[in-house]
Amino acid sequence: MFERIREDIYCIFDRDPAARNVFEIVTTYPGLHAIFIHHLSHWLWQRGFKWLARVLSNVARLFTGIEIHPGATVGRRFFIDHGMGVVIGETAEIGDDCTLYHGVTLGGTSWQKGKRHPTLGNDVVIGAGAKILGPITLASGARVGSNAVVVKDVPEGATVTGIPGRIVTPRKPQEKRREEIAQKMGFDAYGATQDMPDPVAHTMNRMLDHIHLMDERMDKLCEEIQHLGGVVEAKPLPALQTERFDEEATRP
Repeated sequence: MFERIREDIYCIFDRDPAARNVFEIVTTYPGLHAIFIHHLSHWLWQRGFKWLARVLSNVARLFTGIEIHPGATVGRRFFIDHGMGVVIGETAEIGDDCTLYHGVTLGGTSWQKGKRHPTLGNDVVIGAGAKILGPITLASGARVGSNAVVVKDVPEGATVTGIPGRIVTPRKPQEKRREEIAQKMGFDAYGATQDMPDPVAHTMNRMLDHIHLMDERMDKLCEEIQHLGGVVEAKPLPALQTERFDEEATRP
């Protein structure tokens, strides 16, 4: 339990550049408070203390503006940014490393009992104000644009925008490379992609492509120099895939 709480705290450093230190996160992030209380209310719900679990979830809603039904299943390193107005229904299932922004609804479309809320895979990002409705599945890596209304399944790695939500395009290998470089640089335009009408995101994508091309050319130049007998004295570049920057992130 304590390791899971630690993961919930430190994942915020990777997704919110405004986060400065652990004390600030623990004391001022309502999304984190709502998740902490949900862990307890969900534990009570599973053991039959359903009324007490509902009361506890209502307390969390009162103080955070975030409503998570105690029956909902939440994965590891779940982050709710800003949080006000987020609603997560009883049968919703959320995978690991998912991110929700303010005003997101994971709601149902039926009054029938049983599975009636969405299922999110791993690494799903849902933009501000989006509505995900019904017992649908958003596969791992899916992105939902702000204010979109999604009522159909979303395949792995796809981006959905509009009302009703429609798939813009699945992410291609080139876009995945962009994402790796962007994560290293700390850039994330709320799940925006080059296909969305965002000139800033489009410009950043072009810059990431340029950086990737420069890296490839530099590698080839170094190989040619070594092939001709030269010596390249250079430190290895840091890996693009990084877990977290614990030491740097906790500095004020």
